[in-house]
Amino acid sequence: MAFSVRKNKTLPSVGDTDTSDKHLTCAEYFAGIGLVRLGLEQVGWKVVFANDWAYDKFEMYSAYFKDASKHYRVQDIFSVCHSDIPNTLLATASFPCIDLSLAGNLKGIHGQYSSAFWGFTQILDSQGNKPPLVMLENVTGWLTSNGGQDFRITIEELNRLGYACDVYAINAAHFVPQSRPRIFVIGVHTSDVNQNMLIFARRSSSLKTQALEKAIAANHDLRWNFIEVPPLPEKVKTGLSGVVENISDHDERWWLEDKVQRHLTMMSPVNLDYLKEFQDLSYYSYCTMYRRVREGKQRAELRKDSIAGCLRTARGGSSRQMLVRVGKGTIRMRLMTPREYARLQGVPDDYPIPSQINPALSGFGDAVCVPVITWIASHILNPLVKLIPENTLALHR
Repeated sequence: MAFSVRKNKTLPSVGDTDTSDKHLTCAEYFAGIGLVRLGLEQVGWKVVFANDWAYDKFEMYSAYFKDASKHYRVQDIFSVCHSDIPNTLLATASFPCIDLSLAGNLKGIHGQYSSAFWGFTQILDSQGNKPPLVMLENVTGWLTSNGGQDFRITIEELNRLGYACDVYAINAAHFVPQSRPRIFVIGVHTSDVNQNMLIFARRSSSLKTQALEKAIAANHDLRWNFIEVPPLPEKVKTGLSGVVENISDHDERWWLEDKVQRHLTMMSPVNLDYLKEFQDLSYYSYCTMYRRVREGKQRAELRKDSIAGCLRTARGGSSRQMLVRVGKGTIRMRLMTPREYARLQGVPDDYPIPSQINPALSGFGDAVCVPVITWIASHILNPLVKLIPENTLALHR
């Protein structure tokens, strides 16, 4: 059931979150450990249905959200029965990125993993009362995979289902000390769209990239619904010191000196000079480090902007970031901890960390950044809810 936005209805001020008279219900697909829920709840939303195929992620979710057993289905999305899903205002889908990511296999939207997108749209297609709003999230490679065809195909499918779309490129570095650029598509189930390209053109550069601008230009014939939104806040300046766990110098997680020296010999002169510059200061500074193969040789490379690189799952030895602490005459190194991963995703410290490290790292590395979701809900989703007619809202409460 499509709704039309009344043209004489006053557009709410951007960031207007007064939706106390609304029941902001959400179905969360590919829910993982619940970080979309964490972000939405801060501005009035309630997740009433969640789905993911991974039981270890459900275990993390349910350790924090005590109502999980009432609404979280652990099953493949293609096997979810649409009649089991309550009507909701919003459906979210952070569908698998492996086939779209430069770090993955680039098999595209029909690949073994990212094709789960079609399970999501299959559910939407079966619902008599489709959610008025949908939100999709994925890596930036979504825009360029298969020459841009994968992005076009997904928007075409949402259009077929009655959704006009808007799209944003948001880097979590505006909220936390982690470089995590992601693409968010917001679909509105409506027959009354705003395809004014000027709205997109004058949108803040904090919300778009050259790749996104090219994708919109190449697909101007699709059904879009652009709205005015404010720029993102300035990127955080606190750096990694605000997320580093206070671990004793005698903790066995710090590497022994021979391992530290081995990694120092793997560094370029530029990286070594950088560390020496900070080594004799009276305070500690932090940076992240990766092991990479360059020209057939293993290298230890530093990130020197005081933020972490994009967190990934624990699959593969090179994906786990290392922390370097330099200062007070010392250089110490260790792997980043699951709690540090959680903090880099904007997760509060009362969120339980499982005893097994790899599921914890994968859970956080595979998730969304909580304050990014809160910003989107506050400045995009909640204003859009205010445009939904009351009779449509009544169907999704």
